[in-house]
Amino acid sequence: MVSSATGGYLVETRSTGAVEPRERADFWSEHVGSYQSRMGYRYGRTDDFRGETVRQRTGVYQLVRFRSDEIEYTRTARQVREDPDGDYRLLLPLTGRIVLRQDGQEARLTPGTGTLVSFGSPFQCLQDASTQAFVLTIPARELDGPLNRKSPLASGLDLNRGLGRVVRSMLDGLYAERDGLTDSQFDAVSDRVVELLCMLATGDDRPDGARHLTEVETVVRRHVRENAADPGLTGTSMAHALGWSLRQVQLALQHAGTTPRDLIREERLRLVRDRLRRGDGEHLTITDLAYASGFSSASALSTAFRRRFGVSPREMRDGVRGT
Repeated sequence: MVSSATGGYLVETRSTGAVEPRERADFWSEHVGSYQSRMGYRYGRTDDFRGETVRQRTGVYQLVRFRSDEIEYTRTARQVREDPDGDYRLLLPLTGRIVLRQDGQEARLTPGTGTLVSFGSPFQCLQDASTQAFVLTIPARELDGPLNRKSPLASGLDLNRGLGRVVRSMLDGLYAERDGLTDSQFDAVSDRVVELLCMLATGDDRPDGARHLTEVETVVRRHVRENAADPGLTGTSMAHALGWSLRQVQLALQHAGTTPRDLIREERLRLVRDRLRRGDGEHLTITDLAYASGFSSASALSTAFRRRFGVSPREMRDGVRGT
């Protein structure tokens, strides 16, 4: 087990690899049962079940990223009565397939789709052997009020485009930054995820509303940062990659005081600056550095770099060498 905590925020990693093969199924049932309400477990195989969880939680939200072998989880009417839990779980597979049945509905989930399931009603959840997934626990009050209902929501949510893609990106970010968050930061991002889920559940997945532009901007900035060195990166290409229209991307960046072209140039300049400061570009000519950072020529890089930082790339390199 590996765990860490900051204030009321806890990060914990558990794996069946810590116990003998014949004990792993029992270990998994006990482990999952320690942080989820009562359920039944049926294993595809019990002699060497493999699974791992990375759990992040505060007193309000809990995010678990898990991977495991084939298993079926059930929650019966008796378990619902004896161990009440009205909270919801957002279930989002990253690999593999999950089939969820609840309240006469069935959701067949593959990567890019998710569902909201209530622990306040019986369900059956079947997971294949290649599954990795996120499970976000959401207090019932955070969904029942905005949605004006209290019932299982076993319907598929599209997380491949629009606000759904923003939700997926925010969960990825929470997981990636898990060791550097505080409880208030974790809860604040989770609050925003829940707000967007309410929109998706009611069919409002338009990412061009004023209160959602910040989330769109965040995803666009991350995409540009990760692909800045690609010379083919444009506003049109990023919009296509993210599943939005160019107009939606432009609106989000306009709200932040920039444009796709300016943002791409800024990230490329930061990329060059950071490489020069770290000495990563020591063996490269300025022309090579320009091409490696997405610029069309050395002169285009030098002109933009001097305008942004007040010195040329060569002068910054010489300054770093002299320190």
